[in-house]
Amino acid sequence: MAKILIVEDQYIEAHSLQLILERAGYHVCTIADSVDLAMKIIKNEQPDMILLDIQLQGKLTGIDLAKTICNGQTAFIYLSANSDKKTLEQAKATNPNGFLVKPFREKDVLVTLDVAWYLHQEKLKRLNDPGKVVHSTLIPETFNRIIGKSKALTDILDSIRHVGPTDTSVLILGETGTGKEMIAKSFHQASARAAKPFVIVNCAALPPTLIESELFGHEKGAFTGATERKIGKFEQANEGTVFLDEIGELPRNLQVKFLRVLQEREIERIGGKTFKINVRVIAATNRNLEEEVAAGRFRLDLYYRLNVFPVNLPPLRERKEDIPLLADSFIDRFVIETGKKATGLSANALYEMLEYDWPGNIRELENLMERCVLRSKGAIIDHLPFHKEHPKMDEPVAGEKMKTIEENERDHIIAALRECKGKIHGRGGAAEMLNISVSALNARIKKLGINKDRT
Repeated sequence: MAKILIVEDQYIEAHSLQLILERAGYHVCTIADSVDLAMKIIKNEQPDMILLDIQLQGKLTGIDLAKTICNGQTAFIYLSANSDKKTLEQAKATNPNGFLVKPFREKDVLVTLDVAWYLHQEKLKRLNDPGKVVHSTLIPETFNRIIGKSKALTDILDSIRHVGPTDTSVLILGETGTGKEMIAKSFHQASARAAKPFVIVNCAALPPTLIESELFGHEKGAFTGATERKIGKFEQANEGTVFLDEIGELPRNLQVKFLRVLQEREIERIGGKTFKINVRVIAATNRNLEEEVAAGRFRLDLYYRLNVFPVNLPPLRERKEDIPLLADSFIDRFVIETGKKATGLSANALYEMLEYDWPGNIRELENLMERCVLRSKGAIIDHLPFHKEHPKMDEPVAGEKMKTIEENERDHIIAALRECKGKIHGRGGAAEMLNISVSALNARIKKLGINKDRT
């Protein structure tokens, strides 16, 4: 087992960590309460991993110490309370192998160490043999819908192989259309919970007045209209996995309750009592959560709890070597569904696809291939009906009052609806044009008070 140094100036917390680690079989070489002492111990003991508090005795902080050891050879994890945005940015700049949030729970500590050690070993492999590409050895059935051979994708699959079987929380980050839900399902399928429920919650599509009831449920008579007990999404996912898509849209007043689920693994129905649940949480967002934290819209402690194992999905424009494989897969599927005779793309069509930037990512490619198959008249697809021009908002007039973000969003959606003649679903619909799901678009239409009949 790895040799660990604890750098923490609070004796009770440091001693508690030491007991947790030693019970799990780790060797704790010692505890240091300052940067100066820690540097001496590192020189003499050469620990494999360091658990490093950010705020320490003396003038130097844990971040200062991290800058001296962030050469990639020593793994380190920050121990943190609720640091501010500036401190978080400084800490992340040192490329730590993870964060542990105070107060510590034994299970969180051990899972975080396991994940951090894995990430560190992968980093060492890349440093020692930068040209080597390690391919996933997971059984093919686990990833039977994930197509591609790029290094970015195979690295993600290897992460699923290692972290999937654990119960650790996963945060999937990526632009709209990059396949976050499919990756979340793969984490679930790679775990012991695979035969249990996988419950999807689109936080952006939930009405603000009902979101608490949808997530946590309610008792009969809890409020006007509650004529019977409702089982919430978390309870539906008991023993399995709940996937919270667009977690950045979760209202701040509900983030506290969600934090409680992560910390205590318990929920409370509206009008009911608190009870324990056994659920794994996977979250995803296309937002920059650090900017959301800085703006006061997302809790920092919740960000830390979710960010135990972040997975960054690259946009399609950064993995273009996967485009031919994805396109062929989509064509094969739509040919079966439609009975068309298309067999593939011409060299000219493939060149066009590789030159395009794909702002809508894999979802846009999928939609394009469906249109191509439906329009095809022969075996080879040569013409690509790109939607390169998205509806534009009016340019601001000099001296005119600047519109709010919501007003601009409302105008943009109305322009899309007019372009599609009010159609939302299916091919050529506004949801496809805007590269968002139908449920998310309907939620935005309702929230912004758009009358579809008048567009």
